[in-house]
Amino acid sequence: MRESGRRRVFYGYILVAVTFVIMTLFNGSGVFVFRLFVHPLEGSLGWGRAEVMVGFTIFYATMGIASPAVGRIVDRYGARIVIAGGAIVMGLGFVVISRMSALPLFYIGYVVVGVGAAGMGPVPCSAIVSNWFKRNRGLALGLMAAGIGAGGVVMAPFIGYMLSHYHWRDAYLSLAVILVAVVVPLALLVVRTRPSDMGLYPDDDQAPAEEATRHGEPNGAASFTLNQALRTRVFWFIALAYACYGFGSGGALQTAAPYLEDVGFATATAAAILGVYGVGSTIGKVLSGRLSDMLQPTRVFAIGSALLLSGILLLLTVRADSPLPMLWTCGAVLGLGAGVWLPTLSMLTSIHFGLLHYGAVLGALNICMSLGLSLGPLLSGFVHDATGSYVSAFTVFATLLFLAIPTILLVKQRQLST
Repeated sequence: MRESGRRRVFYGYILVAVTFVIMTLFNGSGVFVFRLFVHPLEGSLGWGRAEVMVGFTIFYATMGIASPAVGRIVDRYGARIVIAGGAIVMGLGFVVISRMSALPLFYIGYVVVGVGAAGMGPVPCSAIVSNWFKRNRGLALGLMAAGIGAGGVVMAPFIGYMLSHYHWRDAYLSLAVILVAVVVPLALLVVRTRPSDMGLYPDDDQAPAEEATRHGEPNGAASFTLNQALRTRVFWFIALAYACYGFGSGGALQTAAPYLEDVGFATATAAAILGVYGVGSTIGKVLSGRLSDMLQPTRVFAIGSALLLSGILLLLTVRADSPLPMLWTCGAVLGLGAGVWLPTLSMLTSIHFGLLHYGAVLGALNICMSLGLSLGPLLSGFVHDATGSYVSAFTVFATLLFLAIPTILLVKQRQLST
């Protein structure tokens, strides 16, 4: 029931802000800063670059594999406890890594980090926002997902400072403290998975436009179970396109800083470029979310893939004497392209498969995206160790991003029905 006096703030907006913060810390601590630890770990423990990058592969592969189970739990029990538990587990993984000296323990630590990241990452956060918004769902998802890019803006400079002034072990431990201190209270005190948990309706409507007539879905819309979704061609076209995109984007993101350092730029400069990438990614997520409300999400994804491809080609032209504006442009283009994946994937999931089993279906699609993200950096590490260069790896990334474009365009348009 609405108050008769001053208009209250729709709680969905509060949840967009909270999930933005959660996504900032999830991606900033789990993804954006990983490459900043590559050289310190090499120098301190004598590991090869490929050995270090296996840790990133394990992290993303574990997160992807855990995502369907996390999605099912969110569908059944809600996101509040899942996110809080994920932050604690992710923090525990960073504690393990901060204490280890052996490569197997490094990998075990990133298995734990990956499980925790699945619990506090894109699946539960996008489920929350998708449930609370219908008319402007794309924009709301884009604002939430902007936290992924903000993770680079906030966490990359912070960890760069920690690595410059303290030991890498202290930097890892600081990640654990931040995750638990910030995410756990937000999740337990603020997060509500569905408007019905508070007696509200999506978009702050006073009542649904039409009473649900089938399995709790608004407007009687059909909702696919995971098993039903797996039997559709649409699911596999989306999965393949995002796997190719994930391979290219993950490889480019994790390789950009070491590549620039190898070319001759200082670590601080490489970290600053990652900050520009983060700004571009933040803007890209908001824009792609808004565009997904106006255009087919498949077309928005295709545009993002083309931007990433262009950014990689530009990066390959960078030399030690290249002007800094060229590097800023490269980081911004890469970031804009990297910004499209979560808003478009979330929209495609809700449009084609509904909301009732949204978490499980998105979690399954996220496996493909995560496996791509995990394998790209691994390839770049092996290629660098074998050839002393990243050029061949970037060629593979560019090729896969090119293939992602026609693959996603095979997905036929469907009107948003939930």
